[in-house]
Amino acid sequence: MSFCLSGLPLENFKPLFGLSDEELSLRGIERRRTGPNNDYPCRITLDVARPGENVLLLSYPVQAETSPYRSISPIFVRESAERQYIGYDEIPEQMLPRLMSVRAFDDRHYIVAADAVQGSQLGDLAERFLGNREISYLHVHHARWGCYVGRIDRA
Repeated sequence: MSFCLSGLPLENFKPLFGLSDEELSLRGIERRRTGPNNDYPCRITLDVARPGENVLLLSYPVQAETSPYRSISPIFVRESAERQYIGYDEIPEQMLPRLMSVRAFDDRHYIVAADAVQGSQLGDLAERFLGNREISYLHVHHARWGCYVGRIDRA
């Protein structure tokens, strides 16, 4: 079973890039400048911001569909992001050592299965879950912090 992992669409965030700190604050968004020891994984590019980059911290409706499982998650996005990550049958390097929580949704947007695995095992879990025809798509979160990472669909 082939899968596709995708970050969030760049177009959803472009209008925020370059706004003043005051304008962002009015929207409940915070700009942070990354330091050498910071770890800010971008939800558009699915990589980690480099030292000296600006990232935005905001709440985002990662499960916006109408269901009891509707949810909002804190996320970071790099203001320098240029394109959405879309990867087929691969897991980005920054996710490999992390503990990931995976929620499997059906076509009604209800959770029908869930598990937690090391990122290095995420591909195997995705293939197993997506092999079940009841499951329509997966959401991946960081297990410890709970932040949304990306979505996995059948390729």
